[in-house]
Amino acid sequence: MTWRLGMVRPDPGDRSQWSVVIPVLQEAQQLPSLLAQLQGQEEVWVVDGGSRDGSGQIARSMGAHWLRSEASRGVQLRLGAAQATRPWLLFLHADARLPSQWPLALARVLRDPAVAAAAFRLRVNGRGWKLRLLEQLVDWRCRCRGLPYGDQGLALAADVYQRSGGYQPIPLMEDLELVQRLHRHGDVVQAPAAVQVSARRWQRLGVWRSSWRNAQLRRAWRKGVPIDQLAGLY
Repeated sequence: MTWRLGMVRPDPGDRSQWSVVIPVLQEAQQLPSLLAQLQGQEEVWVVDGGSRDGSGQIARSMGAHWLRSEASRGVQLRLGAAQATRPWLLFLHADARLPSQWPLALARVLRDPAVAAAAFRLRVNGRGWKLRLLEQLVDWRCRCRGLPYGDQGLALAADVYQRSGGYQPIPLMEDLELVQRLHRHGDVVQAPAAVQVSARRWQRLGVWRSSWRNAQLRRAWRKGVPIDQLAGLY
């Protein structure tokens, strides 16, 4: 049965009550491992921004719903959420690897009526003290400021998502923009489990250079620099 606004939320510990939305673009290498973890009763939507590497065929062959979209993460996430039919929503990047018993980990925090949304703790699949320090800084930011980013996943009730206005159709900062609005509806917290992500984005530029660039982009966005201009720099 399709969940609708006004219906009672079922328990988030039941994985059959989850819709999982995954935006992709050229993710044929990363996507299979994530979809292999999502072979239960959850509903899975893969929203493809124009891949030419077979990502769509992989999604369909592994039981996911597949949608074509323009290549804009905000647009892709918004489109997937609009198709979702379950009372709980989980948004993930394709390189994420979920912890075991992920619905139970999320349920431990989402059952609290004061909580609007939850993200996983971040673990980067790579070696070196710089990545371990990065993980600690992300953990501090989430605990002290309630600001997880999209690579940590985002889980929330569908009715909270709808009331917040959901993801905006923007190519950059879509995660931070939504999380800031979610604070009007309750706390944004970390679940007591970690999602593992690829180190590829930090390996390309280096941990410090990548972190500095992202911080500069966020600062410019807060000052009102247009998103399209920032996306070009990104």
